[in-house]
Amino acid sequence: MSDALHVEYAAEIEAAVATIEVAIAASPAVANEFPSRWLALELLENGDDLRRRITALEGGQSVIDAAEVAMADLRTHHGDQASIAVAGGRYDWVQEVAIEITRAGRSDAPTRSDRIDRVLTHPFAGVPVFMFAMWAVFKLTADVAAVFLDWIDSVVNGPVARWVASAIGAMGLGDTWFEDLMVDGVVAGVGGILVFLPVLIALYMALAVLEDSGYMARAALVMDRLMRRLGLPAKSFLPMLVGFGCTVPAIYATRTLERRRDRVLTGLLVPFMSCGARLPVYVLMAAAFFPNRRGTVVFGMYLLGVVVALIIGFVASKTVMSTSAAPPLMLELPSYRRPTLRAVWFHTWKRTSSFVKDAGTIILATSIVLWVLMAIPIGGGSFADTAIEDSAFGRTAQVAAPVFEPAGFGSWEATGALATGFVAKEVVVTSMAQIYGTDRAIEDLTDPSFADDLAEVGSGFVDALRDTALAVPGIIGIDLVDDDAEAASAGLIAAVTSGFDAASGGHGALAALAFCVFVLLYTPCVAAVAAARRELGSRWMWTSIIGQTALAWSMAVVTFQIGKLLSLG
Repeated sequence: MSDALHVEYAAEIEAAVATIEVAIAASPAVANEFPSRWLALELLENGDDLRRRITALEGGQSVIDAAEVAMADLRTHHGDQASIAVAGGRYDWVQEVAIEITRAGRSDAPTRSDRIDRVLTHPFAGVPVFMFAMWAVFKLTADVAAVFLDWIDSVVNGPVARWVASAIGAMGLGDTWFEDLMVDGVVAGVGGILVFLPVLIALYMALAVLEDSGYMARAALVMDRLMRRLGLPAKSFLPMLVGFGCTVPAIYATRTLERRRDRVLTGLLVPFMSCGARLPVYVLMAAAFFPNRRGTVVFGMYLLGVVVALIIGFVASKTVMSTSAAPPLMLELPSYRRPTLRAVWFHTWKRTSSFVKDAGTIILATSIVLWVLMAIPIGGGSFADTAIEDSAFGRTAQVAAPVFEPAGFGSWEATGALATGFVAKEVVVTSMAQIYGTDRAIEDLTDPSFADDLAEVGSGFVDALRDTALAVPGIIGIDLVDDDAEAASAGLIAAVTSGFDAASGGHGALAALAFCVFVLLYTPCVAAVAAARRELGSRWMWTSIIGQTALAWSMAVVTFQIGKLLSLG
C-alpha cells in the first residue's frame, strides 16, 4: 500500500512507531493482515478491539508487548498518554498544513477566540465562570420568566375554565361528572403544567444562546478536566449535558462512549442531571416558600444534581467499576460568534414544542386517570362526588404517606403527587393542581361575561410584560419589582404552603426543600426507565431505580432532619 498522505510526527512518536513496526515485521501473520505503520499508530492509541484480534494471530502477543513498551517510553518522555501524544501530533500536523494554506494575508497573532479562551478554558478560572453562567441562566429562568406564571395561571383557572364550563352547560351537561372531568381533570391538569411554559422557554432560549455562541463546547472542555480528575470517563460530560434538557436522549447519547463500563456508569449518572421536567416543581416550591430566593433555590437543585453525580461516579470508578484510564476527550472548539435569532429560536421551539406535545398526550392521559381515581369512592359518597381523601387515590396515598414523614412531607397529597411523578416529572405539578383544586365550585365559573374575560386576559398580559421588564435588573441584584404585584396567585401556591406547613409541624420551608431534593434524585420517568433497560440492560435498570429512590429518600430525610436540628426552618 502506498502512502498518499504521510503524517510526520515528533521524533519520540516516530521512534515508538518504528519499534512496533519491527515487531510486526517479525510476525508474518500480523504483517499480512494489517499495514504496519497504520497498525502501529492504532496500537499506540489503545484500540482494545484491535488488540484482541491481533492477540489471536500467531506472533500477535509479541506485537502487543512491543506496543506496551513503546507506550511506556512515550509516557516517560512525552508526559502524556500515548493516545494523547499521537492525537496531539496529528492535530499539530493539521494545524501546520492549515497555516500554510491560509498564511497569505493573515497574521500569526492570537485570534479573539484564543484570547477569550485563555480565561474561559483556564483549568481554574474556567470552572467559576461556568458556574456563574449557569447561575445567571437559572436566575433568568426562575425570577424573570416566572413573572408570567401568575398571568397564565389566572387565565387557565379563570377565563378558560369558565369558557369550558359554559360550553358544557350549553350542551346540557352542566353540573354532571363530565363537567367535573373537563374542568378539574383536563383544564386543571394540563393547565397546571402549561402555567410553567414561560419558565421552560426562558431556560431553553438561554441554553440555545450559550450553544450558538460557542461557549457550551468550552463548558464541556472545562468540566471534562474536572471529571477526569475524579476518575470519570472523559466523554461522559456530553451525555450529562444533554440530560439538562431530557434524560431519555441523554441515556441514548451514551452510545458515543467506546467502553461498556463507561456507557453503564454514565447511564447511571445521567438521571441526576436535573431535566427540564423537574423545573416546574422547583419553581412552584421556591415561589411558595422562597419567593425572594427563587433563582438561588433552582440553581442549587441543578448544582446538587451535578455534585451527587460526581461523587457517585468517583466512588463507583474507584470500587465496583474500577478500570484503566478512559480515552481522552477529543473536541473541536468553534470560534466564538454572535448567536443568530433564527438558530436560537429553532432550538427553543424544538424543545418547547416537544414539551407541549407531552402536555397534550401523556400528561392529559395521566390527568384523566388521576381524576378517575379521585372520583372513585372508597370511604363514602358517590362517583365524582366524594372527598379526595376518601377516594381510591386518596386512600392509596394515605397508606404510603408515613414513609415520607421523616422527610417532613408525609401528607397524602405530597405522596400522591410523587407517585404520579413516576409517569413524568411534569405530572407532579399537574397532580398538585388537581389534588388541591378539586374543591372549586363549578357554579362560580360562569359569572363574568366573555368581554370581561377578554379584558382580564389583556390587562393581565400587559401587567406581566411590565413586571418582566422590571425583573430583569434583579439578575444583578437590583430589585425593581413590587412584591405585591408579583405575589403568586392564591390558589395552588397557598394550598401547597398550608399543606407542607401542616405536614412538617411548622417547618414548611425545610419540607419543601426536602421535597425538591427527592424530586431531583428519584427515578426520572417511565420513558427514562425504558431507555435505561434498552441501553444498559435489566440488571442495571433495576440498580438505577432502586438506588436512585433509596438515595432520594435518604437525602430528603437528611435535609429535613439536619435543617430542624440547626433550626433552619
